[in-house]
Amino acid sequence: MIERRTASLDRVFQALADPTRRAMLRRLSKSEQSIGELAAPFRMTFAAASKHVKVLERARLLRRRVEGRSHFCRLEPAPLAAANGWLRFYERFWTDQLDALDAVLHAEDAEAAISPGKKGAHT
Repeated sequence: MIERRTASLDRVFQALADPTRRAMLRRLSKSEQSIGELAAPFRMTFAAASKHVKVLERARLLRRRVEGRSHFCRLEPAPLAAANGWLRFYERFWTDQLDALDAVLHAEDAEAAISPGKKGAHT
């Protein structure tokens, strides 16, 4: 079960690593789009856009619906929620480090305000 979850998360991050696919997902967050509509802003062929869509499908970030010869895609947000949950676990480490940096900078500012001529006075 954990291996399947890890593989799924790996596919999500792999899909999100490409800026074109991230832009496609952003467009899909607004509305369902055909593959041609997804390709249009990037001036790419249908085949190239279809390859991006396949990566997003493997990551389960979108669902494709076929109507005649047209393929329509819509966002599937659940894998993004799983990735967000994974990232949120590590957020506390970033927050702690940024809080520590903030404290050091405030201490330096306070010290500089008390003794403004101290820096460079040894020369």
